[in-house]
Amino acid sequence: MLVRHAKHCEEFIAGDETMLRELLHPDKADVRVRCSLALATVRPGQRSRPHRLGTSEVCFIIEGQGIMHIDHEREDVQAGDLVYIPPQAVQYIENRGDAALRFLCIVDPAWRSADEEVL
Repeated sequence: MLVRHAKHCEEFIAGDETMLRELLHPDKADVRVRCSLALATVRPGQRSRPHRLGTSEVCFIIEGQGIMHIDHEREDVQAGDLVYIPPQAVQYIENRGDAALRFLCIVDPAWRSADEEVL
């Protein structure tokens, strides 16, 4: 059985400048999953850097509100929203609220640095 609390996962600044905690990755735990799962945080007034992944990503907003940009589209997002990001799409998210914007990032297949390009 694998049980892990987010506060026990190291927090670091990702290449897109979000604060990230990698919760689950098949290369770093004895699990049989293809995807990786991370908890991202963007502080008020901040945004992630535009970037693209060679894989698909799903973001689930758990706290806060902001604007998600995918290629030439943009959409207001808030807690409870799910966003699908197709492979190779240019993406970034802005926090337009007064509190931290927190969201789960599910990447399938699992995130690898070689699959990400920060623009």
